[in-house]
Amino acid sequence: MKLIAFSKLFTSTRVKAGILLLTGAACVAMAPVGGKPGPKPKKKATSVIPPQHTEWKDWGGGPDASKFVNFKQITKDNVNQLDVTFVYNTGDNSGYKFNPIIVDNVMYVLAKNSSLVALDATTGKEIWIHARLQGIVARGINFWQSKDKKQKRFIITIGSTLQAIDANTGKSILSFGTNGYVDLRYGLDRDPMVINRAGSTSPGRIFENLFIMGSAPGENLFSGPGHVRAFDVITGKQKWIFHTIPFPGEYGYNTWPKDAYKYVGAINTWGEISVDEKRGIAYFPLGSPTYDYDGSDREGQGLYGNCILALDARTGKRLWHFQCVHHDLWDYDLTAAPQLITINHNGKKIDAVAQAGKNGFLYVLNRVTGKPIWPIVETPVPKSEMPDEHSWPTQPIPTVIPPFNRHVVTVADLNPYMSPAEKEKILPRIAAAKSGLYEPLSDKYETIAMPGSTGGANQGNTASNPDKGMVYVLFKEQSNFYQLKFLGPLVRGAAQGPGQLGEVAYAEYCQACHGADKAGLPNLGVSLADLGNRVDAETFKTILNQGKGRMPALPHIDDAIVKAIYGYLVPQQRGAGAAGGGRGRGGAGADAVIDGPVVETGPVKTDLPKGGVMKDYPEGYTGKKVLFVEKNNWGAGPSDLLSPPYSGIAAYDLNKGIMKWKIPFGDDPKSPVKGLGMPGGSSNKGMVVTASGIIFANCGDGHLYGYDADNGKVIFDKELGRTPSGIPAIYQANGREYLVVCSTGPVRDKTKADADVPKGYIVFALPKKN
Repeated sequence: MKLIAFSKLFTSTRVKAGILLLTGAACVAMAPVGGKPGPKPKKKATSVIPPQHTEWKDWGGGPDASKFVNFKQITKDNVNQLDVTFVYNTGDNSGYKFNPIIVDNVMYVLAKNSSLVALDATTGKEIWIHARLQGIVARGINFWQSKDKKQKRFIITIGSTLQAIDANTGKSILSFGTNGYVDLRYGLDRDPMVINRAGSTSPGRIFENLFIMGSAPGENLFSGPGHVRAFDVITGKQKWIFHTIPFPGEYGYNTWPKDAYKYVGAINTWGEISVDEKRGIAYFPLGSPTYDYDGSDREGQGLYGNCILALDARTGKRLWHFQCVHHDLWDYDLTAAPQLITINHNGKKIDAVAQAGKNGFLYVLNRVTGKPIWPIVETPVPKSEMPDEHSWPTQPIPTVIPPFNRHVVTVADLNPYMSPAEKEKILPRIAAAKSGLYEPLSDKYETIAMPGSTGGANQGNTASNPDKGMVYVLFKEQSNFYQLKFLGPLVRGAAQGPGQLGEVAYAEYCQACHGADKAGLPNLGVSLADLGNRVDAETFKTILNQGKGRMPALPHIDDAIVKAIYGYLVPQQRGAGAAGGGRGRGGAGADAVIDGPVVETGPVKTDLPKGGVMKDYPEGYTGKKVLFVEKNNWGAGPSDLLSPPYSGIAAYDLNKGIMKWKIPFGDDPKSPVKGLGMPGGSSNKGMVVTASGIIFANCGDGHLYGYDADNGKVIFDKELGRTPSGIPAIYQANGREYLVVCSTGPVRDKTKADADVPKGYIVFALPKKN
């Protein structure tokens, strides 16, 4: 195998064109990365699959998660005629990031204190409301219907349970699972009583009569495993499981210490699953193993951590995998949807999959075999200096497809618009730190990862025009400053009262952005002084688990600590149960009446055995142990540390293997200079792509943009007045095309009253023809 020296590969912020001259002699990293392909998926007689991309009936539009619609009513010529048709007000003080789905002229949204609401998709009139589904996955839901379209249901996760709701009536389906629910802690082949979380922060995928899902078990030491599973949509019965941490005798077991399957956690899909319906293949972007930043107890390559994993969707059998990061020490989870595209390559049509990562790379593989379309080279990387850390000596680097992020931080790269005071504060840290992609962490100095664990491309940030081989990536130039510290007692509250634990945990996890006085810090975090009037305990837990606006998800914080932090911030709620209680969102009582056609209130009643957390290695364990943790609150650095753009959109023409264009995403309202991109502008945001050649994207600067897909030029710009979140949606109803965006965040113009700015699901359409 020919290896390219790491120092030569990254001598600038982009992979140099000269690297292309070396690819002929370079060896594709398939032996250690892809492994031997598994069996081909079994064929099964199924109903005729309806044309793709003509409905928005699933999270992200459809099973392939392309966010593409084959609609041409809204064009580049008439897009500026788009106007607001109606706004469905969410009726509370919460911020949502829900991707609406639309089936048979009915739109389904989350609103009114986490209620699931069915609306007339042309008017916004309420049809039914299933009220107060606290703990429901915040990003979207999954829809299934029978062949005759008479049975329609949603499969949802609420906490660590799987539940079903009748889409026709809005009522819970009590025949699903046991008395209407499935306890997801069971069936993972680990003691369910030491699994703290088994639910997901993102919807799964429907394939035939299966619900395929990932999970968000947390990222602490001894968090639960992230094995992927499928359930029967009618009965709730678990149909298959794939161990992402292999058991003895399974492929990949020898890439771990012998007992790792008993204690290693995560390697989960908390982002977007994509499904090739015709082939029956499900593609999972997998995250890193626990603990994120110290791999002492998980020596080895660590399959299937940070892999693109292709499974037979009907059986869960492995078809192939490709590991994008070996022995991850940087929290480079794969979360963005694998984009399923068809390209013309060397005179042949090839079905490919393109996976964007937090590390700023786009990996392009054959969708059927997992082999790279262009060489991906195992490249030497720096070695860890920590005594028990055996970092992997090489990492797979794409050589032809250029990265969409920068990979180094130097003084010359600093934001020229940074104030003298900010520059004086940050310069000594940069001078004393080591910087570069895959620079291992140390307890003796800081390392600067660029991009960091919340940078690059994240969930919701990719889209495509599948048949044209075009892939679009929203990205963020976010750095992280990491440093390890020796592990003291874990913050689990054993020797502390709730108030003390909450105060300690707040200082550890929250104070850097929200301030010691809880009043919030400029450009970092909002005030938490009146949190109890806005957010109940269950919603607070959901925000920490799933993120909100520019705040990243913090799934590594245990539920007991989340509860203690909430109790510290809202003293009257100290000791409240995990389901909330007391004052709910918007200051309304937990039993406050929800206006409208409410058909049911709350999720199904559950009788879940009380579980706990795994607190130590298995009995008899004699291997190395994790001794260090990251001390900088997971290392988040300033979102505008480097020179612009702070965030952007990159367009790839994968027929040619080139980046066709790259533009800043949004504008920083604080800056007098425009066109720099919005710091953190892509967090919890998304795109939709139309056959007429338009990309619509909602941005953290409070705007909905329309871009010419050919060149990235802005051809539509609508100020929403608030910070939008989630993925927009496009649909057709009664022959008319509509665009809907969830805009429920803070008011951008602080001179305006909250009541004067539209808040809810804003629906656009072209004027009706006479």
